[in-house]
Amino acid sequence: MHTLTLDGRSLRLSDIAALFAGPATVAAEADAMERVAHCARLCDQLAAGDVPHYGINTGFGKFARTRISAADAVTLQHNLLRSHSAAAGPPLDDDTVRLMIVLRANSLLAGRSGVSVELVTRLLDLFNRGITPVVPSYGSVGASGDLAPLAHLSLAVIGEGEVTYRGRRVPAGEALFAEGLKPLTLRPKEGLALINGTQLMSAVAARELLRTRNLLKTAMAAAAMSLEACQATDRVFDARLHELKPHPGQIAVAAGFRRLHADSQVIRAHQDCDRVQDPYSFRCLPQVLGAVLDTCRWIEQWVTIEINAVTDNPIIFPDDGEVLSGGNFHGEHMAFALDGLAIAACEIASIAERRIDKLMEGDGERVPRCLVKHPGLNSGFMIAQYLAAALVSENKIHAHPASVDSIPTSLGFEDHVSMGSIGALKVSRVLDNVNRVIAVELLCGAQALDFHRPLVPGRGAAAALDAVRETVPFIEQDSVLTGHIASLEKRSADGDIVNAVEAAAGQLLRGDD
Repeated sequence: MHTLTLDGRSLRLSDIAALFAGPATVAAEADAMERVAHCARLCDQLAAGDVPHYGINTGFGKFARTRISAADAVTLQHNLLRSHSAAAGPPLDDDTVRLMIVLRANSLLAGRSGVSVELVTRLLDLFNRGITPVVPSYGSVGASGDLAPLAHLSLAVIGEGEVTYRGRRVPAGEALFAEGLKPLTLRPKEGLALINGTQLMSAVAARELLRTRNLLKTAMAAAAMSLEACQATDRVFDARLHELKPHPGQIAVAAGFRRLHADSQVIRAHQDCDRVQDPYSFRCLPQVLGAVLDTCRWIEQWVTIEINAVTDNPIIFPDDGEVLSGGNFHGEHMAFALDGLAIAACEIASIAERRIDKLMEGDGERVPRCLVKHPGLNSGFMIAQYLAAALVSENKIHAHPASVDSIPTSLGFEDHVSMGSIGALKVSRVLDNVNRVIAVELLCGAQALDFHRPLVPGRGAAAALDAVRETVPFIEQDSVLTGHIASLEKRSADGDIVNAVEAAAGQLLRGDD
């Protein structure tokens, strides 16, 4: 079983991918736990002192000037979790919540939040014992952190709220008891430290960035089939063109397409035709998908910083004996990243839909209109293109940036917020739609390419065709397509198409795996 050791400093996107690739546990580095203990000792001293420190011996938000006695310090932290558990709507999926647990623990392991070793251990227990808090999806404004979602997550630590455990939704206390664990009594500042962070936004950003990278490569495989089926040229991927506009993503995507089309008999069969240029949806693939790739790369840089950041407030500097209030909980970087990811992902589907439309035209020779024999009697794949058009149009609505909006909260005291959590929720819907559009292009591209037999497509395109044919047969006459689209959606999402293509043609985007 894979074990990920957290140290509060070095978590990477590849670690997250490995964590959810199969059975896994999380652990804490010993030095990091010592940092936690060192900071907790100072926090206890501050809580017992007379000097006011926000969230340690004061109220929260607009109540920051309200002093809290040492006798009420524990009640204050428990009250915070209960009062802030005011989210609503369908629960987040379990894997997102489990990643939120890991990211919150990683942040606390920096040793700047004043929490106890026992609290960090309990977060790890939740992950390792399969106790997943039920976290409603709506309620965060992305500053002061993801307060409501993290409050619901943190209720499980004190034995309250609901969790999913062994496939059932049960009271948290029941799951803790079954695992031989007792609810914790929070110490000064621990409630605040649990909920003051960007872990909903950063968890979704990390997971959806991983999903986008897979979808981008799957879209390249689908595009390769469409390009060959439409008898477009592969000369647009010539390295000399892209060296003159040297965006790294553009260069990488062009190289990937050269591998996809290597040894193509289909392309060689028409290389001396009189067509001079192809539509932009073929000709500009490196420029469009390269921009998507470069967007993913800068988002990965931001996400990597965020998942290793201290996003608490106030922050304790134990070596200096100081406590500083700041705004590290503000989710603006993640809000921008999530909005950028949604916009970039929309373009994957937008250009794919145009290629699907070109496939419907046929070529008047080998490939019939709407990709079916006896067109007219059969309508073929016509309505599959309608589906792609509808999904692309819906995505335009979801691509509106959430981060351009802000509504003051906490009686106007927290007067600018990121709305990054809204960006998190909508990017997931965008990627669901992108995956569906890619499934449609896989379906249509394979159908069109089969009309070119016995000519053999390029290595990567041929592997994509074979992968589709493992699931969906050649369509001889009109039939219901919904089940075929759904099966290709799943194979796309699971990475099956990419795995098959890269086994034949090599890594499509070298340096991004």
